[in-house]
Amino acid sequence: MYQEILQNIQDEVNLVIKGKEEVVRKVLAAMIGGGHILMEDIPGVGKTTLATTFARVLSLEYHRVQFTPDVLPSDILGFSMYNNQSREFEFRKGSVFCNLFLADEINRTSPKTQSALLEVMEERQASVEGETRKLPDPFIVIATQNPTGSSGTQMLPESQLDRFLVCLSMGYPEHGDAIAMLKGEVWNRVDSLRQVISLEEFRNICQATEKVFVHDAVYEYMVSLVEKTRNNPLFSMGASPRASIALLRMSRAMAVLSGRDFVTAQDVQNVLADVLGHRVKLSARARAEGKTIYHCLQELFVEVKSPRS
Repeated sequence: MYQEILQNIQDEVNLVIKGKEEVVRKVLAAMIGGGHILMEDIPGVGKTTLATTFARVLSLEYHRVQFTPDVLPSDILGFSMYNNQSREFEFRKGSVFCNLFLADEINRTSPKTQSALLEVMEERQASVEGETRKLPDPFIVIATQNPTGSSGTQMLPESQLDRFLVCLSMGYPEHGDAIAMLKGEVWNRVDSLRQVISLEEFRNICQATEKVFVHDAVYEYMVSLVEKTRNNPLFSMGASPRASIALLRMSRAMAVLSGRDFVTAQDVQNVLADVLGHRVKLSARARAEGKTIYHCLQELFVEVKSPRS
């Protein structure tokens, strides 16, 4: 039903984000799945441009905060200021009061400021000075972080990582795409992008995604994959129950992008590494063997039997 519209969205974004069709597809899937996206990469590969492009194409109100060590929770959530004319305190909304919030280089700020995002990401609300305020619908966070060990960075806590639906990486552009960037074919098109759908249409797609059919065998498959990370010698920390929910939401979104109203085992397999990669930790044995998280997660497909289509 929505496949053509969703393809038009991807085509419009791909006019700017060259050669990253799979990343664009998964970011869109995470957005219609109602989740938040963590982009981990070195500076300068287009993470911020990706968020800006999606905001324009999807008609989303967009705010960006460049996270630095001196950014305070009040900069994110808001604060009350005394009005001399009315002689009352007035609440000034913070940056999170929007549809798409870009937390740029989130792992450069203090843990206190990072923790300010925990409630808004999970509950879609902000509690400031004893009063809780609802955030706009939809509310999506796209956070970027530099690789662990980069200058001025610190690791995000597990509690915050678990709130991101997926963790993705842009990677370097291909040779031809890099040449197009130098010629100005990419940056000149950002301002000329068109709005493909309205905010209300985007909400309808998100609601339709929640109703995609999932067979009991596929439910069993998803839970078995997540549980396998908890009793596997390759992992020192397995995925949480929230990971199972994230896997379900992302799988449903991939089904919608494929024009189906049901989830297949292939949908689950396509997003498993993106959903679980930032939620698990490798054991000393796996690291000694030189294995990556991606390869360890791929081995789960051998251990857990896939349901028949």
